[in-house]
Amino acid sequence: MNTEIARLRQIMSDLRDPFTGCEWDLKQDFRSIAVFTIEEAYEVLDAIEREDIDDLKDELGDLLLQVVFHSQIASEQGLFTFDDVAQTIAEKMLRRHPHVFGDTVFNSEAELKASWEAIKSEERRHKLAKKTDSDSDDGVQIDHKPSAVDGIATNLPALKRADKIQKRAARVGFDWPDIEPVWEKLFEEIAEVREAVELGEAAAIQDEIGDLLFTVVNLARHCAVDSETALRQASAKFEKRFRCVEALATKSEETLDNMDLVALDALWVKAKTQT
Repeated sequence: MNTEIARLRQIMSDLRDPFTGCEWDLKQDFRSIAVFTIEEAYEVLDAIEREDIDDLKDELGDLLLQVVFHSQIASEQGLFTFDDVAQTIAEKMLRRHPHVFGDTVFNSEAELKASWEAIKSEERRHKLAKKTDSDSDDGVQIDHKPSAVDGIATNLPALKRADKIQKRAARVGFDWPDIEPVWEKLFEEIAEVREAVELGEAAAIQDEIGDLLFTVVNLARHCAVDSETALRQASAKFEKRFRCVEALATKSEETLDNMDLVALDALWVKAKTQT
């Protein structure tokens, strides 16, 4: 075993020791630290986008700690261990790469991708079968019919989940053949949002804006753009320009809340030239 991995696991075990451990760590369970796991994953992404390698190393360590933390809790409950987690992902990688760890030969990238999707689909069917068996053992009869959209986590960021759902549907032919119908759908959804707003129906407005956002994700997908990344970049760009607007206003001894829209727009145009 890697000595540093062993050391990290021992540290977590010590932190969870019921007699000498840390009071905060002892209070935690899967659910309470789940939010930190998500936060650490996003901080890894942030370090990558900033191209800060030292910070990336640090954030990857924080993310690894989350894996060790969850595994320690599971081990205490007799559910699984860190070694089980490592074994599961190792076997998955071997299974998904028969061309690297076996005798399979792919003649094109398309064949490789098709194999990858077929293997993942089989894994989802196996997981669904296990869940069905488990529900039957518990005396609960649930009709788990296989679906192309099985296995998509419900807690993914909304744009990312919409993208995944659309891609899964597209794999079985449920998709427009090109971008033209997407434009038509986009304009249709905008009109429906406008109509809902004019009618002043709050529930309808939310529903129609949801449809509009879903269609925007579809447009991004047809343009080979990741909508989550695009929105994150747009937010970062707006934030940078807005900070510049604030700085320009301060330099002119003004405050934004005392300026009219014409003056604010002038600052915005100036900020765009500087950022």
